[in-house]
Amino acid sequence: MLKESIKMAWSNIIHNKMRSFLTVLGVLIGVSSIIALITIVQGATGSITSQISSLGADKITIQAMGTRLKQGLSENDLAELSQVKDVGGVSPTVSGKTSIAYDRLVKTDVSVQGKNEVYFKKEQGLLAEGRGVNILDVKDKNQIAVLGSDLVKELFFGQDPLGQHLLINGNTVTIVGVLKATSNSITGSTNDVIIMPYTSAMKTLGVSTITSVDVYMSDSSKSESIINDVTAILNSAFNYQENAFSVLNMQNIIDVIGNITGMLTLLLAGIASISLLVGGIGIMNMMLVSVTERTTEIGLRKALGAEPGQIQLQFLIESIFISLFGGLLGLIIGILIAVAAAILMGFSFIMTAWTILLAVGFSAAVGIIFGLAPARKASRLNPIDALRHI
Repeated sequence: MLKESIKMAWSNIIHNKMRSFLTVLGVLIGVSSIIALITIVQGATGSITSQISSLGADKITIQAMGTRLKQGLSENDLAELSQVKDVGGVSPTVSGKTSIAYDRLVKTDVSVQGKNEVYFKKEQGLLAEGRGVNILDVKDKNQIAVLGSDLVKELFFGQDPLGQHLLINGNTVTIVGVLKATSNSITGSTNDVIIMPYTSAMKTLGVSTITSVDVYMSDSSKSESIINDVTAILNSAFNYQENAFSVLNMQNIIDVIGNITGMLTLLLAGIASISLLVGGIGIMNMMLVSVTERTTEIGLRKALGAEPGQIQLQFLIESIFISLFGGLLGLIIGILIAVAAAILMGFSFIMTAWTILLAVGFSAAVGIIFGLAPARKASRLNPIDALRHI
């Protein structure tokens, strides 16, 4: 009997092509909207998260604004931070802008950063050629530099930059490495940056204190206890003065972004579900019209012995067919829209299994919920009243 009900439901859908198409269209728009919006948000979230992760999910960044009595951090403070349990390394950052000169070319406002050996050890894939800053460079305050790719092209076009000498704020430095080219992203670009040992950079830039430090965790799962220990050291260093420093954990930022985008996904899915609700009302309307048009057919089937449950099943299958067909088409169109958006906006296309299940489940639920009332109405028709329409 189920097979016969399916055949009859499909036959009625095919018989009313235009009406069925318009009903399917409502579900299609709703499902494709949900799929496209959720997938686009997931792709954008993944792109943002990966860029923030590249800053270092296993890294704590300290900004030491200091107080009137103590400006920034000292070498002793760095040594204490490096002794914190589960800390894998401490990398101070000194930065500023100054002029550089090579041959007869002079550039002003060039960004110079001071780093140590920990930075080049922990941040993998920084160098295109040569070497980075090592521990002896830091201890001996060696006048060496690692140049960004754009500066190398501008100053040493067609030449090997390694071993060349450069004037930075009047000090002669030797180029020992070249940084890989980076894109302009949330992580910033190092293409126009010069990196020196921080001890040398402090002298070159005329800086006496360290205000920025990256603390690398050997076990990021213990970030909370590490932050507590780091905060205790900083409080002691700055005599417990308020606003003397800030501690930023990249993993916390990633978690916050995940929570925000999760809420945004639910909000957009809820808005898109309104169109699916409208599609469901369209299914109900079509099925109610179909029941009215087929009153005689229902009466004849009941007079020939069809049970109310069989009548109800046929109409329910018909509404589910329409809803699922619209859901599958909406899934395909939604994926195509999401792929096009990913290409245009430059982020990765991410499609999860639960998104597909959501689309199919929503469309099936719409067919059942909005098809149930017309199906029950059809099953409750009195055969005698129905046959009066003959």
